[in-house]
Amino acid sequence: MSYDSSHGFCFLPGYTSRDVTAAFHKPQTLGFKNGYGVPQRPKVGIGQETLLSNQLSLNESKQIPNEDPILYYGSSAKNRPLDFVPARVIYDKKVLRFFGYFQQTVLFSPEEEYRVRPVVLYYYLEDDSIGLFEPPVENSGMPQGKLIKRQRLPKNDRGEHYHWKDLNVAMDLCVYGVKYRVTHCDRYTQEFMESQGVVLNEPEQIPADPYAQHRNKLEPQIAYTTPSEFDRLKQFITMDRKVLRFFGLWDSSDRLYGDTLPVIIQYYLVDDSVEIREVHEANSGRDPFPVLMRRQRVHKTIKPGCEPFPSCVLEVSPQEVHEFYMPRDFVVGETLTLMGRNFLLYNCDDFTREYYQQNHPDVPFKTAQADRKLPTQTQRETQKVVPPYNGWGTLEDSLQNCLHLIPGPPKKDLMKLLENENKVLRYSVRLDSQNPQDAGRRFVMAYYLCNDMVSIWEIPTRNSGIIGGKFLKGTRIPKPASSVEQPQYYAPADFAIGSTVDVFKHRFVITDADHYVLKYLESQSENIPTHTLSSVRQRLLGEGAAGGPPGTQDQLLALPPVSAAGAEILGVQE
Repeated sequence: MSYDSSHGFCFLPGYTSRDVTAAFHKPQTLGFKNGYGVPQRPKVGIGQETLLSNQLSLNESKQIPNEDPILYYGSSAKNRPLDFVPARVIYDKKVLRFFGYFQQTVLFSPEEEYRVRPVVLYYYLEDDSIGLFEPPVENSGMPQGKLIKRQRLPKNDRGEHYHWKDLNVAMDLCVYGVKYRVTHCDRYTQEFMESQGVVLNEPEQIPADPYAQHRNKLEPQIAYTTPSEFDRLKQFITMDRKVLRFFGLWDSSDRLYGDTLPVIIQYYLVDDSVEIREVHEANSGRDPFPVLMRRQRVHKTIKPGCEPFPSCVLEVSPQEVHEFYMPRDFVVGETLTLMGRNFLLYNCDDFTREYYQQNHPDVPFKTAQADRKLPTQTQRETQKVVPPYNGWGTLEDSLQNCLHLIPGPPKKDLMKLLENENKVLRYSVRLDSQNPQDAGRRFVMAYYLCNDMVSIWEIPTRNSGIIGGKFLKGTRIPKPASSVEQPQYYAPADFAIGSTVDVFKHRFVITDADHYVLKYLESQSENIPTHTLSSVRQRLLGEGAAGGPPGTQDQLLALPPVSAAGAEILGVQE
């Protein structure tokens, strides 16, 4: 049995192995660098030390040349060939441009037999491709632009393509069955062709299109105006939100059912537009249209050639207007014609007057003469008569029926609701009645600061025969001396210890109060009468909480907390 000493186990079936670290290839002693062969020492890897020592001895390794080959063969820079530059680099972005035309036959037309359509031929030198384009003509009615996309155009059926050597001026070029006539070229193309030894023919002119000449005789020439040098951006920045306001009269009394109506004319300095608004009067019998003329630029005069055309058929375009209305045309005290209607300007606001004094001081103002033409109809102010309160609902709810056609809930003081939310003043009261059965009844009165409502809660008493609980839900209680039309409601200033509160034909006497009542009254001492504050202070601090009726303070503290649930228990109205 053989034994493998390198791996430590015998050569049994299934236990043989191969040494993967051994390298048996022949090392390379020559290499290439920048295109030249240079000697190099063989690379010694893992497990190759034994192999190299077997192949190369020490003397043989010393004989490997280490010198530069230039010392033996000399420099090859003199005989080095020039670098190859492809055509796409030499002719990059270099294009030959030829001009020409082709004739398109027109069938079934009595006015023309053919059309002359000019074209431009671009020859790209980098890849010998050609593109054909037709310059767009205004109002031609034909799709123009790219006729043939950039590609190599076939010259014949043998697979040959057009080359720049095949191009010349004053020649015919057949592409995809269409014959194009090349007439001339640009200056760069002429210089390139002559530098390559190509003799160019005499250039030609593109013939005129007979249909275009016939059409120019029938249509008038369009006159293009030079753009104005007026800075619109500066006008927008400096005159934004600046409006001249004039008060005028629209006098249409010369027409059937005409009348003199007051209007407001607004001139917007940001874009020189005008807007007319009608001033509506009460019970005038006219529909309340907000705008008599929408905001727009109003023309003052139009060109003489456009006057015969009726404006009812088509509106006047800006190209037909000779002059628009400007601020100098609005003179107070004179009549102004806008859209065929006469308006008398009788006054203006302060900003308009200051603007004219600064920018147009020569424009006069004649407000006194125009005041005599104002309407002389006397207007009497009518006062609303509120009917008396009928007792249904609260006074505020019933008043909404008199103020609005569709009544809504009365508005609440939102700030008061937010500041005084969950703030309640609680008092201990007793019923002042001649009935001996009401002598032992005790009540708790809660005053809600957020909405000035009062609710009364009866404290249940055992074996009294009277069911306790809610006695009065949250409502505002008017004072007895106040009227129905102008009621005065109870407030914390009226709740002094020992005072009587009339609650809808029931009399309650205040006997005690909560400590929070004293704290609130002291914070509002400037609005609280002295006797009210002193009575509560004397009751709570002078005699003490124990000096009141038996169990009064305990009954006040036993009430539920003032929250959503507590407000519902005490009968607060939302």
